[in-house]
Amino acid sequence: MARLEPLPAQANEELGEKFAFFERTLGFVPNSFLVMQRRPELVKAVTTLSAAVYDPKGEVDLGFKRLIGHVASAAAGCQYCRAHTAVSASRHGIPAEKLEAVWDFHNSALFNEREKVALEFALAAASQPNGVTDELFEQLRVHWNEGEIVELLSVVGLFGFFNRWNDSLATPLEAEPEAVANAHLAASGWNAGKHGRQAWIRNTED
Repeated sequence: MARLEPLPAQANEELGEKFAFFERTLGFVPNSFLVMQRRPELVKAVTTLSAAVYDPKGEVDLGFKRLIGHVASAAAGCQYCRAHTAVSASRHGIPAEKLEAVWDFHNSALFNEREKVALEFALAAASQPNGVTDELFEQLRVHWNEGEIVELLSVVGLFGFFNRWNDSLATPLEAEPEAVANAHLAASGWNAGKHGRQAWIRNTED
């Protein structure tokens, strides 16, 4: 059950352009931002940061960045963000079989050594306590340049905010992320839990 209800997207006219961006790229406005719009400047700041993290002029593939966010979110235990990153990874060219295999990336032939060390880094960086060691970082430097490492860690940092936000507020999942996660993540232990859409709908109808 949501701890703060998402507000209608039309509640703040000044956020119309920001929300239109999500409609174009995701097909919906995330409930996380519909909750957050109680403080419009926060929405503006977070969307600006998100745009910088996912800058298409960066060197790291945008689809792979979503897998980094997915692994980081799983390490933090946020099912809402795992579902969202599954949708956005798919929309940015990550095939379903690779998404489904991401939690066996160490052993999967679908991931090369460069990808594996980056995913290991994301998992360690998002863990509490932080699990990044000097040895792991040196392995990362073998495969990724310094600018790329900044990009990878920026994804983990961004989801550090989103994971805390959505898990603390039990943000309800939208229909598409929940369906994608049920289809592709359930076999690896994903479940909507407190973010479940049906539980939220029942609550709003009471």
